[in-house]
Amino acid sequence: MSALRGVGPRATARLAAFGIESVQDVLFHLPRRYEDRTRVMPIGGLRPGDRAVIDAVVDLAEIKFGRRRSLLVRVSDGSGSLLLRFFHFNKLQQQGFERGARVRIFGEVRRGPVMLEMVHPEYQRLEESENRPVDEQLTAIYPTTEGVHQLALRKLSDQALALLETSRLPEWLPATLLDDLQLSDLHSALQYVHRPPPNADLAALEAGTHPAQQRLAFEEMLAHHLSLKAMRQRAERHSAMPLHGGQALLERFLAALPFALTAAQQRVLAELQHDLVRSHPMMRLVQGDVGSGKTVVAAAAAIQAVASGCQVAIMAPTELLAEQHFRNFATWFGCLDIQVAWLSGKVKGKPRGTVLAALQSGEAQVVIGTHALFQDDVVFRQLGLVIIDEQHRFGVHQRLALRDKGREKQLLPHQLIMTATPIPRTLAMSVYADLDSSVIDEMPPGRIPVHTVALPDGRRAEVIQRVREACRKGLQAYWVCTLIEESESLQCQAAEDTAVLLREALDELRVGLVHGRMKDADKQQCMDAFKRGEVDLLVATTVIEVGVDVPNASLMIVENAERLGLAQLHQLRGRVGRGAAQSSCVLMYRAPLSALARQRLAVLRETSDGFEIARRDLELRGPGEVLGTRQTGMIQFRIADLLRDQDLLDKVEQAADYLARHCAESVQPVIRRWLGRMARYGGV
Repeated sequence: MSALRGVGPRATARLAAFGIESVQDVLFHLPRRYEDRTRVMPIGGLRPGDRAVIDAVVDLAEIKFGRRRSLLVRVSDGSGSLLLRFFHFNKLQQQGFERGARVRIFGEVRRGPVMLEMVHPEYQRLEESENRPVDEQLTAIYPTTEGVHQLALRKLSDQALALLETSRLPEWLPATLLDDLQLSDLHSALQYVHRPPPNADLAALEAGTHPAQQRLAFEEMLAHHLSLKAMRQRAERHSAMPLHGGQALLERFLAALPFALTAAQQRVLAELQHDLVRSHPMMRLVQGDVGSGKTVVAAAAAIQAVASGCQVAIMAPTELLAEQHFRNFATWFGCLDIQVAWLSGKVKGKPRGTVLAALQSGEAQVVIGTHALFQDDVVFRQLGLVIIDEQHRFGVHQRLALRDKGREKQLLPHQLIMTATPIPRTLAMSVYADLDSSVIDEMPPGRIPVHTVALPDGRRAEVIQRVREACRKGLQAYWVCTLIEESESLQCQAAEDTAVLLREALDELRVGLVHGRMKDADKQQCMDAFKRGEVDLLVATTVIEVGVDVPNASLMIVENAERLGLAQLHQLRGRVGRGAAQSSCVLMYRAPLSALARQRLAVLRETSDGFEIARRDLELRGPGEVLGTRQTGMIQFRIADLLRDQDLLDKVEQAADYLARHCAESVQPVIRRWLGRMARYGGV
């Protein structure tokens, strides 16, 4: 930044906090929109909503005292009059608007009570005979932050563009590749995006689809793709213990199950078995809709590892889901003489010491738990397989910390990563290029789609009656309480209040309550009672989103459903529809619904296909929300947008292959330009 004038220590610190640390960062800090200040408009031609430059004469300036003190300035230009309204002003500004003064004004036109207005427009005083030229290009409006103002960013970009003319950024993509893909060079794209000509396609620029923007988005996506491929290549240079054993044990396990694996489960299991016998670490993502049977497939992979003399660690993001896995694995593996241990942050004292000793000695062959698994005092004798469920809820370093527990003599454990949040191909290609991907795309036979309806909360009495009728038939129901606030205590309070009201309204039913602030023992006791059929209606927060399997539960009520995302609603709905009875899900909402909430609820009514829901969720919310990248640090694009730019993905793959074959020396510079020292998801 030392090459730019006007950037002192304070400005440098503020810019660095905003992600701008170099001249290149200034060039890649792109405008979010543009304003046309290339022509002066007559006041008589303005319409509400226009953003325009006008030259006018001050007719009157006065301070008006009402609910808010304001400075009102009436100006005219011969074609009409306009009112300027300022709520924040000083005496000097007021004096500058004396009658007859000429001013150049830019702002957004609004409809006022008497005439058209501009509120807090930009303005400059013009000398009486001055004929000041208008801007020659569209004016860029940059994303800003506190202490970094628009005008400062514009001046910095002017300097950076001037430097670009004398010392161009290296063009790492060969001309033949750019020609084949019909992409412009980097220099031209940057110049155009920062300072578009007056005749530029403003709609395309603001949508991010202009060819100049696409050129930059393409190179950024290419950099991410190359980094993931490089990471994968580095991972394949590591070694892992081949896991050959377990066929006889696996056959005993499958024969003892009360159901047969679906064709999709068998296919994915075969892919896992093929990976596990190789001498470098498996890195496989298994996607499957709610209820498709991912856990059974993971258990089969665990058997292969245990039979080969290795330990298995299974990590889940919540206590409830981890407990559910522990109970399933303990039941399945009990007859196979496989020792299953449980470890969470709430296991303390002597019980914790016992588990840690069993892991270190190898007596515990499988351990299931939460984030506690990668704490410093957890030591394995020989960790051969790591299974991570609902992987998008974990951060990069958490996944790597658990993997490193198995690092021994240059050997790394195999990794199996599972998600019940299906990921559209668009995202999988970009974000999981370092992983092999398997999809369980078939549901177990006999699963009846859940009937879904959306009702306003004004029909609560109707819904309560529906719960009564279902429970009278011997079925069970969930009532899920959500709040828009992030506070867990408020959500739990809402669940407690709802439980009291429902116990009064349904005094003939047995109503249970589960929320995140309950003691583990109390929570488990209530869940066990619900599973045994001793509780008719379970009131809960979204802690039941994953990991709860009660086939007799056939009705789910979700309060404030408009406040949840599609993926979370689909996960919740997946708690019912697991038995033989027709199941229903009632999405109660508080009117009026926003357009986005209306679309979300409509998607849930229209389909139960998790992959279609994921695709629609991507359209409605964008990739950052779908992947939870704010928490995981998985992938952060500065310019590209995975949804908008998905048509570039095939070109990105084509270019990555071309560079690898013909211009390998360009790969690392492209990655460094866009990613710098960013930690990469799944790095090795």
